[in-house]
Amino acid sequence: MPSDETDQLSSVARRLYAYAAERHAFSEAEAAEVLGDSVGAAVAELAAAHLIQPRSRPVAAVDAGCPDGPARTCWSAVSPQAAVARTLAPLALRVRETHDEMDRLRGRLEDLLPAYEAGTDLRARGGANALELVTDPAALQDLIGELVASAESEVLTCHPGGGRSTATLEGAVLRDEAMLARGVRMRTLYQHTARYSRPTAAYVERVTALGSQVRTVGDGLMRMILVDRHTGLMEVQDDIKAALVVREPNVVQFMVQTFERTWAEAEPFNTTIGPDQARSISDELRQTIVRLLAEGLEDKVIARRLGMSERTCQRHIAEIMRAVGAKSRFQAGFLLSATAAATASATAATAAASATVAAPLTPHPAGAPESAAPAGTAETS
Repeated sequence: MPSDETDQLSSVARRLYAYAAERHAFSEAEAAEVLGDSVGAAVAELAAAHLIQPRSRPVAAVDAGCPDGPARTCWSAVSPQAAVARTLAPLALRVRETHDEMDRLRGRLEDLLPAYEAGTDLRARGGANALELVTDPAALQDLIGELVASAESEVLTCHPGGGRSTATLEGAVLRDEAMLARGVRMRTLYQHTARYSRPTAAYVERVTALGSQVRTVGDGLMRMILVDRHTGLMEVQDDIKAALVVREPNVVQFMVQTFERTWAEAEPFNTTIGPDQARSISDELRQTIVRLLAEGLEDKVIARRLGMSERTCQRHIAEIMRAVGAKSRFQAGFLLSATAAATASATAATAAASATVAAPLTPHPAGAPESAAPAGTAETS
């Protein structure tokens, strides 16, 4: 049936159909004379909708149903039910063909169900399939969305590398707000350098207002996501766009413990911090650079590990070299290593001395002579 803006027959077509229904047959000339309108377009409209049909045989001139005689085409009305059946027949055929194709596709896919069930059983038993490498960025984002949407109790995330991009945060904030609104707990770890990213600070302010907790650390942060402590995503070395999906319970538990240890040492991410806290964070970053420099790491490696630009890292290193009086990175590394070793040795000696002084003396057993134990030892009962 032809369709216009209202999916309705025109008013002339409706009047013509009512006229046709009252007659055995009619001609356009007769209908135009009676209705007082040009009915050519209305005839075409009704014919396209299968609501009228031409007479199957020529009509004699004496036929009262078609007084114009056999030289003129006559039309007769068709019931709406018959018109519906004829109009919908092509659509019904396409629907049947679509259902047939759906059944064929369903059959092909469901043939893989035994293999999938066997694989999930193996994963549940901690088999090799409990680890899955995802390298396609779009598939990885879809997977993260599905995991977050299915979270029931808790999501733990680690994001090294400083501040996150605005585009990434725009997608994450809506997803995370919806998750928090469901009552799912969320804790997130960043590096200290993320505090200097305005988009990241704005994101943190929004999610913490809904109950999320965010902290930062200097170094040693691994990119990962943990959902309900049964599924994890872990970074892949040298491929930031890929991830390892972990479902093996022991590995997931190790990831959780790693997160908790780092969380315990991290500093709360306050979007507004005072001078003392800012100075403390800057000092910690400087100490981390000193440690990594003493290990002999290159500037770009240190910058990447701390989530800062290489230029910023080089500026910090230059200031450190001036502070220790070094003329080269090699000399700075040597001096810092020697200082670190001396400090560690002094700390160990102090701790040992403190432990000796603080150690309680074990009394001798009742009735035993004091000479029963060799000099300098404490006898245990």
